[in-house]
Amino acid sequence: MIATLRGEVTQIEENALILETGGVGIRVFVPRPLLGKARLGDVLFLHTHLIVRADALNLYGFETAAERETFALLLNVEGVGPKSALSLLSSLTVETLRRAVSEKEADLLARVPGVGAKTAQRIVLALQDRFKVSDVLSQVASLSEVDSEVLAALVALGYSVVEAQTALQSIPPDAPRELETRLRLALQYFQK
Repeated sequence: MIATLRGEVTQIEENALILETGGVGIRVFVPRPLLGKARLGDVLFLHTHLIVRADALNLYGFETAAERETFALLLNVEGVGPKSALSLLSSLTVETLRRAVSEKEADLLARVPGVGAKTAQRIVLALQDRFKVSDVLSQVASLSEVDSEVLAALVALGYSVVEAQTALQSIPPDAPRELETRLRLALQYFQK
């Protein structure tokens, strides 16, 4: 199996990158966030997962080993194929996905394109033992004081903890640290 790949981006397709390594161009299907920030000429190092089918060899690439591991776990859930798993990792961060499963919030997963309510429920049931609540809580505890206040405000407005954390993650890293600004940016996530 191909576990990692380093190569230069020579082409950007609708849902994949062509990485040239050793004179060979390899198509690698990647999550949308990575696709959006990749530029021609960039040299990328990806953690990969190869799927062998009777009619194709498809390589999926991720920035982190945690994304690749989560992708593989999702593929073990009945009714989840590579396209749905990639869609989940394109729409949600690994942390948000783990929180949604830990807190049994299948409705958040069902909002992802290509993932229906039944599939979302199956994901929660199949993976809830794999994602420990203590892991999720330690990530929440690492929030800054301002972000903790934003999280509390969003929950007070009626959003679930997972939805609030997803909105927090959508705030650009260079955004100002003021409470009002960060709350406004987090609320913009729900208007999309």
